[in-house]
Amino acid sequence: MSYKIAFGTDGWRGTIAEQFTFDNVRRCTQGFANYLLQLENPSRIVIVGYDRRFLSDKFALSAAEVLAGNGFIVHLTQEPTPTPTISYSIVKRQALAGLNITASHNPPQDNGYKVRDCHGGAIAPHGLNEIENRIPESLDQVKILPATAAFSSGKIITFDPAPDYILHLQDLIDVTPIKDAGLKVIVDPMWGNGAGWFDKILAGGKTQIIEINKEHNPLFPGMGRPEPIPPNINHGLKKTVQEKADVLIITDGDADRLGVGDENGVFVNQLQVFALLVYYLLEVRQLRGPIVRTLSTTGMLDKLGRLYNVPVFETGVGFKYVAPKMLETDALIGGEESGGFAFRGNVPERDGLLAGLYILDMMVQLKLKPSELLNLLFSVVGAHYYDRIDTKFTGDRTKREQLIKNSYPDYLAGLKVMNIYSQDGYKFLLEDGGWLLIRFSGTEPIIRVYCETTYQDKVKHLLHDGLKIAGIE
Repeated sequence: MSYKIAFGTDGWRGTIAEQFTFDNVRRCTQGFANYLLQLENPSRIVIVGYDRRFLSDKFALSAAEVLAGNGFIVHLTQEPTPTPTISYSIVKRQALAGLNITASHNPPQDNGYKVRDCHGGAIAPHGLNEIENRIPESLDQVKILPATAAFSSGKIITFDPAPDYILHLQDLIDVTPIKDAGLKVIVDPMWGNGAGWFDKILAGGKTQIIEINKEHNPLFPGMGRPEPIPPNINHGLKKTVQEKADVLIITDGDADRLGVGDENGVFVNQLQVFALLVYYLLEVRQLRGPIVRTLSTTGMLDKLGRLYNVPVFETGVGFKYVAPKMLETDALIGGEESGGFAFRGNVPERDGLLAGLYILDMMVQLKLKPSELLNLLFSVVGAHYYDRIDTKFTGDRTKREQLIKNSYPDYLAGLKVMNIYSQDGYKFLLEDGGWLLIRFSGTEPIIRVYCETTYQDKVKHLLHDGLKIAGIE
């Protein structure tokens, strides 16, 4: 029996040389090709990219050979490329779809497989199910055109996606004020695909970009994984203070997610960044449009939605839910708790580079540093406090889910439970407008416990109550 390939929250991920092997990548790509062949789209171009992880370029080439063997024309990036740049290339080159070999924020021993549709956004769950169902069990059913023949016949061509993407950014933001502002910006690409991009976009002005962790090193030294949250970003936070910089901008392994540190070396969490970006678009840029958020993001968005009279739509966790909803509603912004944000006018895909530029522009336009931006936000919507605990679990997941499902607490951390939702995980709505969410990771054997509340002293108590409900404590 062959290994069962399954797509989680954002693609298929596995340990290199165990689940994530060349043969399994080839099988997965044949399933992707079978799915694409039945779509009613005349294009036969597929964009393929990869990250800086071990063997990613070789895995990408193997996938390209299978796509070429199925009659597609593969445009293969010439170097490791941010996922949002690959997504824009799909639209720019009128491609049928795209594929990126990346495990995003996973530990260094993992690699992964992200697929994108013709809009550059995540493929919806029903499409992912179709891909899974079309993956052959045997390599005998995989069609391969060897790289030498594929390149010579024009079935695989390499290209540089950077110029088109950077030109596209000019339609979304005028970076001249940022260049001229004289900011000192620490950029941490976390050894990943975002390395060099802010310097490339903002070069030639008074603003100084100081980049750390920029070399190609698939071990991600100094951090457990390239995920833009503490403690992985502690080096960047210290560097911000040492250099007396104005802000720390962080992108994850494939540069589709954003992290921010303030001028004092304090992490600005992902929910706060999401609310800041919404406030920037609605108040600073005076734009209007729906907000799409996953159920694990902040209630501050609902308050901003009411204040500016724009609708807020809630989805399950993952851009496979957010991207289709953004397209359906012509949303102004869509985002999730992990620090991934997408914007109207761009592709319906998380873009850590554009999100970082918007934060810098907000600082310049309002003449405020990050801690001051946060104070301004809280003056509008009130203070909100958030945290999360990720815990590995063993044993039967179904039994653990049943344990959570059977829990009906009246109070959590002294706050009355007003309602319980089980759309994607188990969400307990609290009397102060806050919430506690317990859900299982879609890519790893991990339980995530999240909470948001207007009471700073209740955050730890809420998280521990959540662990108790999940049978961890």
